[in-house]
Amino acid sequence: MSSTGGGWAQLRQQTRALESQTESLFHTYSQFANAPNIPTKPSDEEVRTEAHLQEVLEKREALVGQLSRLLDSESAHSSSAVKQNNLARHREILSDHRRDLSRLKSTITDARNKANLLSNVRSDIDAYRSANPENAEAEYMLDERRRIDNSHNMADSVLSQAYAVNDNFRIQRETLSSINRRIVGAASQVPGINSLMGRIGAKKRRDGIVLGGFIAFCFLMLLWFW
Repeated sequence: MSSTGGGWAQLRQQTRALESQTESLFHTYSQFANAPNIPTKPSDEEVRTEAHLQEVLEKREALVGQLSRLLDSESAHSSSAVKQNNLARHREILSDHRRDLSRLKSTITDARNKANLLSNVRSDIDAYRSANPENAEAEYMLDERRRIDNSHNMADSVLSQAYAVNDNFRIQRETLSSINRRIVGAASQVPGINSLMGRIGAKKRRDGIVLGGFIAFCFLMLLWFW
């Protein structure tokens, strides 16, 4: 009984270690699927990573088979529900990883086919331009014309925005002028406001003269005692 339990624990430990190794390999392999510019042919590292993943999955398949046979060899009373749940969980994780590998391989294949198609299209375009220099020159001139038109459109857009801002400033200036005229008109209609403003202005001028005379007097006294 103890040897059977020890064998089960050892097999489970190996299975968990391979599951962790599979996750690490998936992290590396997924980078090939998410590459911005996937090469038209798989690199040596990509081939090695995929082969390593396949190898690890096969080892896990064999370990799950051994766990299943070990569990079947035990009597109904000695085989616990925990072991059965552990075995079911290992099978589920293995199935998920196989689906993930198939999905990643399909993604990489689709991306590589698209890259090869684009590469072939560019090659055909370059070959056509080389065989038809007149058409290539005409196409170049059309591209230049499109770039010039885009520049003109951008300049027109900037000018339109500038005119809109200028009109906004003009409207604001007219509004402020209208408000100022209304204030002046309202002030002129208030009895005694003009005379009051005149007295205020005269007082300010008188205060300024007095302050200026005092400063001049102080300056002359300083010169005198110096």
